[in-house]
Formats: sequence, C-alpha cells, structure tokens
Amino acid sequence: HAEGYPAAEMKHGPIALIDENMPVVVIATKDSTYEKIISNIQEVKARKGRVIAVVSEGDDHLADMVDYTIPVPKTMNFLQPIVTIIPLQLLAYHIAVLRGCNVDQPRNLAKSVTVE
Repeated sequence: HAEGYPAAEMKHGPIALIDENMPVVVIATKDSTYEKIISNIQEVKARKGRVIAVVSEGDDHLADMVDYTIPVPKTMNFLQPIVTIIPLQLLAYHIAVLRGCNVDQPRNLAKSVTVE
C-alpha cells in the first residue's frame, strides 16, 4: 500500500505512521518545495523512518540525509513531473514483482468500464 501526499500535509496525519518499518519515498527535486521537503525528511529521520529520495542530478546535499537517492535529470519545472515519475513507476513495478504480485493481471481490475 502506498499513498501520495503534498509536502505541506505531512504533519497533518501521515507523520503518525512513520517508524523504522515505514519507508518514505520523497520527490526532492530543486523547486519551490525543496526546503519543505528537507524539513519533512528531517521529521521522518527523527522517527527512525527510512527515506528514498528522488533528487535532481548533482544534488549532493541530500545524500547524507537519506538512505537512498534516485537521481533524475534537471529540466524545466513544468517537465520535471514527467522526468520524476519514470523512476517511481519502475520502483513500484520492482516492488510488486518482489512481493510476488502479478503485474500483468492485477487483482480486482476490470477490463472494461461501464458508462451510465
């Protein structure tokens, strides 16, 4: 199970779930939310959480703060989500395979949509 939250929402609930068994994946590319993300990483680490960070290429600042980094190329702000989502999709795929999930036929997935 995984859920996405905006950086500003971390202290409004998700932080209560953090412990040494709860890995947290953060998107920490250098944009307007970067400082907030750093604050969130510090909060997670204070609770013994493990952090996997998707970072801008060349950002060595976070390497000492997190457990793993996944570097992505720097690009224009409006293209950054496209560049960032690819490693996250691959991470989800490989976790599903490791867990023994059938990634080609997920359970409870219908092949068609009924329009009313």
